[in-house]
Amino acid sequence: MSARDAQKIADDLGLDLIKIAPTAKPPVCKIADYGKYRYEQARRDKDAKKKQRTIDTKEIRLSPNIDTNDLNTKVNQARKFLTKGDKVKVTLRYRGRELAHVNDTKVILDKFAEELTDCAVVDKPAKFEGRSMIMILAQKR
Repeated sequence: MSARDAQKIADDLGLDLIKIAPTAKPPVCKIADYGKYRYEQARRDKDAKKKQRTIDTKEIRLSPNIDTNDLNTKVNQARKFLTKGDKVKVTLRYRGRELAHVNDTKVILDKFAEELTDCAVVDKPAKFEGRSMIMILAQKR
């Protein structure tokens, strides 16, 4: 029907003519109370926002001369973060002369990722940035 006829019917009922899909051919409209429509739309948006989950990035710092028991503790900590749905940024920090042995210590990050293969996947592989080597792990889907 034409827009004038629809507007006349809406005025007779004491309601508003709301364009649902204005870009469609022909435009789709609805006769309803606009205030009530906006309230329901705001409620739907609020519920959708409440249900969404933001993914945080937790950081775990390691050093090149870490012991196996300390590494296992950090692995368990990372596993806890991953099961909560967060991403884990594993940072291997070098200080002083430790920078001379960068190639030998990449094994630590590989070992860390290997320990978590049951619940994690490598999102970004180990990469050298500044005085640290960084790897990001994400939860396995």
